[in-house]
Amino acid sequence: MTYTTDRSRPETRDFVFDPVRQPELFDDVRRRRIFAFLLDVVAIAALTFVTGVAVFVLGLLTFGLGWLIFAFLWQAVALLYTAFTLGGPNSATPGMRAMGLEMRLWDGAPMYPLLAAVHALGYWLSVVFLTPFVLLVSLISDRKRLLHDMLLGTVVINSPGDAEYGRFGRYER
Repeated sequence: MTYTTDRSRPETRDFVFDPVRQPELFDDVRRRRIFAFLLDVVAIAALTFVTGVAVFVLGLLTFGLGWLIFAFLWQAVALLYTAFTLGGPNSATPGMRAMGLEMRLWDGAPMYPLLAAVHALGYWLSVVFLTPFVLLVSLISDRKRLLHDMLLGTVVINSPGDAEYGRFGRYER
């Protein structure tokens, strides 16, 4: 078995994660992604509550001006949570890590904060305009990707963690 990250070779410029050659990377991803989302919603709600208390106190100290932040509080908390967890070194939110998942770019590269924030915005917009059709896309996708995953070139996989897969690049037999 050899492991390469050489992107100049034509055979390594395609998708790194192949559901035919590596089905174990996509086993049960859809179900665990739903549970990961629910765990992250709970974490975001807790962070929003704690931040809300701080904003309430700030509002008292600023004679009500700080309370203007309440209008966008949960959106800001959720966006920052996603940007810095999904875009962090693990390429996964805490919910995704708990479920053994991670998100990668189509070529195997890790996520970064700006792309993670755009991914969250893409999810919110697709759910607002296309619900429930955005979820139906994963039923016909070979990599179990959602619409916003396809548009951004990302894929959710089971965290390899094993030496046989490595963290980046391509596993070749």
